[in-house]
Amino acid sequence: MDPLTTSCTLKYSVPKARVFVVFLSMVLCTTILCLLQLRFFKPKIKDFYSFEVKDSRGRIISLEKYRGKATLVVNVASYCQYTDKNYIALQELHREFGPSHFTVLAFPCNQFGESEPSSSQEIESFAKGNYGVTFPVFHKIKILGSEADPAFKFLIDSSKKEPRWNFWKYLVSPEGKVVKFWRPEEPIESIKPEVTSLIRQIIMKKREDL
Repeated sequence: MDPLTTSCTLKYSVPKARVFVVFLSMVLCTTILCLLQLRFFKPKIKDFYSFEVKDSRGRIISLEKYRGKATLVVNVASYCQYTDKNYIALQELHREFGPSHFTVLAFPCNQFGESEPSSSQEIESFAKGNYGVTFPVFHKIKILGSEADPAFKFLIDSSKKEPRWNFWKYLVSPEGKVVKFWRPEEPIESIKPEVTSLIRQIIMKKREDL
């Protein structure tokens, strides 16, 4: 082979080798960084209070304001066979245990028998006017399917229990974890002991922190 040709071949092959080494180094570094992120920078696991929802007027509300309380989250409806009994019971529960350490959070939903057809503000007025509710009634949401509200979806995923009708109730701890759930036909008396237990824990913790 001509010495000149050999010299030219080596001359042009050296830069190509360097480019390959640099590329390989970049791929290796990127892989290492990804592994480190997976190992040390795991995404924060959300709790119920880390979500945002809308109030009856469509304004964004952070559920963080309820952290430290026990909350009973309910999918409500205005025209259902369980409406009267449940709204009366929920207000009784809220009046007895709230609002310092406990609150009911009502989320209207029209996915069960189309029993909540009104607008969010009309629903709030209905609940306050007919049952004197003093707990929050939020914006109407969907709780099933691909358009399910993320906060309510968290409750379903955590409890592994999907509502089959209106007025399913999820008790959430002060730390934002689902403690227990109840179906609409279950009496309010079955909920009170669980709420009392959580409130007792909240009060004891506050005393310890003093």
